Amino acid sequence: MIATKSKSSRKTRRLNYFPIINTMGSYRSGYFTGDITAALNVSLLAFPQGIAYAIIAGVPLAYGLFGSIIAALVGGFFGRSAFVALGPTNATAVLLLSALAVFPTTAEKLVALPIIVILSGIFLIVGAHIRLSGFIRFVSRTVITGYITAAAALIILNQLRTAFGIRLGEGEIASTFFKALYFSLIHIDETHLPTVCFSLVTLALYLGLKRCCSKLPNVAITLIVMSLIGLAWTQWVSPLTLLQSVRLDSWLFTPPAMDLGMVSMVTTSAIAIALLSVLEGNSIGRALAARAGKRFNADQEIFSMGLANVGCGFFSGIPASGSLTRSALNVNSGARTPVASILTGLILLLGVLLLGDWIRFIPQAALAVIIIMIGISLIDFAAMRFVAVATREDAITFIVTLACGLLIGLDAAIYGGVLVSIFLFLRNAASPDLIEFDFDKGGSLIELRSKERSIPEVSIVHVEGDLFFGASDLFQNQIRRIAEDPNLRVIILRLRNARHIDATSAMALRELLKLAREKGRELILCGVRKSAFRTFYRTGLVNLIGRENFFMESALNPVASTAKAIQRARFLIGGEKANVSLYVASERTEIAKQNS
Repeated sequence: MIATKSKSSRKTRRLNYFPIINTMGSYRSGYFTGDITAALNVSLLAFPQGIAYAIIAGVPLAYGLFGSIIAALVGGFFGRSAFVALGPTNATAVLLLSALAVFPTTAEKLVALPIIVILSGIFLIVGAHIRLSGFIRFVSRTVITGYITAAAALIILNQLRTAFGIRLGEGEIASTFFKALYFSLIHIDETHLPTVCFSLVTLALYLGLKRCCSKLPNVAITLIVMSLIGLAWTQWVSPLTLLQSVRLDSWLFTPPAMDLGMVSMVTTSAIAIALLSVLEGNSIGRALAARAGKRFNADQEIFSMGLANVGCGFFSGIPASGSLTRSALNVNSGARTPVASILTGLILLLGVLLLGDWIRFIPQAALAVIIIMIGISLIDFAAMRFVAVATREDAITFIVTLACGLLIGLDAAIYGGVLVSIFLFLRNAASPDLIEFDFDKGGSLIELRSKERSIPEVSIVHVEGDLFFGASDLFQNQIRRIAEDPNLRVIILRLRNARHIDATSAMALRELLKLAREKGRELILCGVRKSAFRTFYRTGLVNLIGRENFFMESALNPVASTAKAIQRARFLIGGEKANVSLYVASERTEIAKQNS
């Protein structure tokens, strides 16, 4: 039974290069109703989102819509579940904005764009094959919270300029939050009051719809209504800046330029986009699959995401990732299979064909207000409070991630946050607890509070924590201080709770053994786990210390090895009588009554 489950689990995790064959082979007519309903609902959301995310990224609108179509179609063909709906997202759009901000002209941005998107797709495909989803758990939620907060701040600030009718001048590149803030402030006197008033009307309409009609597609309704109001506003109040139309004949084949210099410039941004896409898609898919009680093959979805990005790079699209809003709507609308995603792509394609020309009536200020509200919704104040008060390390990681995102760039926020969180973790992990134990009057092991031991010649040191290379120096120095006691004859190291003993730790023990014997001390190890014993055996420490001075861990009796080690210590000391008793819970175990 267990073997069958294991094989099934491996089969679920295996990559399938053409999963659509299996999907269609097991497709039932009853699935179509749920899939087409979900596709219609997701399309109503994805159409305005595609426009919005293109504006966030600072690229033509067509790239957002075409990217949405390609991602939906490719995701449906190469994905294996309905739990991840692919397409442009807030996070990837803002990261793309940061990556493209270094290029001063639109022409240069559009040359760099397919390189970034295709590179991120290649990294995702490679990541799927090396089972990258298993490593994502090492990126803490604190880093993601800091990144999203910085991204939201940049989204809100950039769109506030549009809502205020402010435009930056030539050469003013708002690549970071503080640069954007500086340029916005020096142009604040150019605020266009009629545009501000129009933005406030849009805000009032959107909030009103969200409050009283939350189940309706409020983004689409707001844009339609404000486009109608905008026609009258332009004629009777003041002209408004409108969006550009999107036509299918603008859908171009955009192969990347073979420019190694530009590739080197954007590689780190492409890696950051790929990493962020994995984080988004993996967390969304696992959460929705767990809620439905289904299995989720994260690497298969990463693979489909990689192919979707390659397709977007070649055909006028922006990066695709797993969208939380579209994925949740897809599942809640009754999607049963990845066919729902394919139908979404086809409906979006039809929408561009029929409605693309009408986009030119949407005022930029109206869409800016919608994007600002999306940005505000990204800021999770509860999560920020959690990471601020949980631990000092979480607070430092959050501050560093947020500061990097605001000052340097959003890709730097991811790298900086991950590096700081790993550094702080390793610093904590490299601080093992070494506590010297003694016996109380009842014979129980207790922490030594004074410098006087009940058995002066024996030091029992309990080692707890990771003993990998980063902790070896601290471990060695602490034991060395204990060994300086002139009365000491035997050091007993309790290693039951010591983990990750490596070659560096083994060498530290060898040096301690040499020091101990120079001073006439003996070293005994007890509670030794099998994995640690293998390391000691392979490195020759078992022979150097002596097999008689090694006492293995006993799962049934945790103190048995300590008791045997004390017996051995008494034998090595000799010449005294002693009664030594250890207690585990309420059960007393007689260890030794020796006359030497």
